[in-house]
Amino acid sequence: MIREVTIVPTILVDNKKDFRDQAERINVFTRRVQIDLTDGVFAPTTTLDITNVWWPKNWITDLHMMVSKPSEYMDTIAKLTPSMVIFHAEASENLLPIFEQLKSMDIHCGVALLPSTYPGAVQQYIEAADHCLVFAGQLGVQGSPADLMQMEKIQLIRNIKPEIEIGWDGGANISNIRALAHCDLDVINVGSAISQADNPADMFNQLVAEIDKSGVVL
Repeated sequence: MIREVTIVPTILVDNKKDFRDQAERINVFTRRVQIDLTDGVFAPTTTLDITNVWWPKNWITDLHMMVSKPSEYMDTIAKLTPSMVIFHAEASENLLPIFEQLKSMDIHCGVALLPSTYPGAVQQYIEAADHCLVFAGQLGVQGSPADLMQMEKIQLIRNIKPEIEIGWDGGANISNIRALAHCDLDVINVGSAISQADNPADMFNQLVAEIDKSGVVL
């Protein structure tokens, strides 16, 4: 039986106007949103600074932090109080103390794995986290193709921590959303397929409908 899957729109922008525009469009049809933020070091691009980020009170907000030094962002995160913060296993700092700090603030913690990272190599992070993000795109860029070979990590992550929420980030669209939904994922983050659609709400509904279809997955 297919696991219940949540489609989560993502926001990745470099200025306040685009952030507001996307937030207002997304707010019409969803309550859970992932905001992608980069530092220009861990990821080659620089997004809107975290100090300029906001969201409606009714949102369940995940912050995907593509940053080298997570500790530098903790004071701002404490003020924003998102539902969850996802840091990369490949960051330059030990994430375990960061996770403990997040938990002390009642914020869920997530760990993201780059395509080259084997889950077993970061088992301690997966065991400590509430969420594990399989990253299958290009850092700091929306619209890159999905590396579907990354689906092989999903069962490896489940073997480490069966109850963990597993997310997918990178290249999800109407052509592959159904296949992804049948791979034991809990969350599929969708960027450009929604944000660049002529009608983002209609595309979101199409993606949900595609997941709900029964029959053979090709």
